[in-house]
Amino acid sequence: MILHQLIDYEILRLIWWLLVGVLLIGFALTDGFDMGVGALLPFVAKTDTERRLVINTVGPVWEGNQVWFILGGGAIFAAWPPLYAVSFSGFYFAMFLVLAALILRPVGFKYRSKRESARWRGGWDWALFVGGAVPALLFGVAVGNVMLGAPFRLTDNLFSLYEGTFFQLLHPFALLAGVVSLAMLVAHGATWLTVKAEAPAILARARRIGFWSGVVAIAGYALAGLWLAFGIPGFVMVGEVVTNGPSNPLMSEVLREGSWLVAYTVRPWAIIAPIMGFVGMALAVRGLARGGEVSALLWSKLGITGVISSVGLTMFPFIMPSSIDPKSSLTVWDASSSHLTLFIMLVCTVIFMPIILIYTAWVYKVLWGKVDENELTSNKNAY
Repeated sequence: MILHQLIDYEILRLIWWLLVGVLLIGFALTDGFDMGVGALLPFVAKTDTERRLVINTVGPVWEGNQVWFILGGGAIFAAWPPLYAVSFSGFYFAMFLVLAALILRPVGFKYRSKRESARWRGGWDWALFVGGAVPALLFGVAVGNVMLGAPFRLTDNLFSLYEGTFFQLLHPFALLAGVVSLAMLVAHGATWLTVKAEAPAILARARRIGFWSGVVAIAGYALAGLWLAFGIPGFVMVGEVVTNGPSNPLMSEVLREGSWLVAYTVRPWAIIAPIMGFVGMALAVRGLARGGEVSALLWSKLGITGVISSVGLTMFPFIMPSSIDPKSSLTVWDASSSHLTLFIMLVCTVIFMPIILIYTAWVYKVLWGKVDENELTSNKNAY
């Protein structure tokens, strides 16, 4: 027996769908509070010292947190090549804006305090705001567009043709998803500041802004659910579904009908994801209002996990439906790499993922503790 055949192709596809979801959640939980802190920076810190303090709450960990983003992109490229091709070509300008904003973060961190000029530092503070707020918003817009269906089709030789424009991405539902994403990560950043910042004025502002951001996230998430239930048609595979066949979406039959939320009648257990989203965000908001620190952060993590999981479970098995040619829609069962490729990737993941997790946990343990004004003068590596 060939070694990679020890695991069925269907199981490998499902495993990699789950792993990509884990990587995206890991990115949101870690780099998410970095983006949230950046988006909060001009509003929770009023003096130069306060802004340096806020920046240094994420200073030691922001670079490591971006590993999840790189891993997620790499996993999509290797495990789901058609998904990578369609999303990165169709959403090209949006992706460019995200990357440009993310580039502002390391430059802002490194150069902000190189000069004493208030104008210089203020400019970089707003660059850090853009580097946090823009990706948080656009990631949500992207998710909204995926649920709406992307305007692409596949030719007979599986070449993808994207027939949309950047402004078509700004559908009201997609913008709502962007607002939910931004508000959720701003609240997440606020919970991080309550754990890491030793400054009463900063904490008071962070809790107030984080509280209302959390309320907006909860309300927006509920509205998005209602919109999906009554205003946006879903996609469904019809006929015989081949789960271990060749990666050719054109061999599947897909219709656009019904509601996305029919998934919860097919898989009732999936309701745990939106429940986690609502409960986690609600308890994080409660924690911010009552002055909770670690508890608010942990509840925020639970809420983010639930929200992202609910998207994947609602759409399963679709990973990129087509709004103009449903037959071209990409699913877990027909858009993956080969059986051998997925197996080799899984072996590498089993070896290296524990190393990454152990190292990341060790870094957080070593660098744990609150940041105060003394840290800015005593630590020569402070930003």
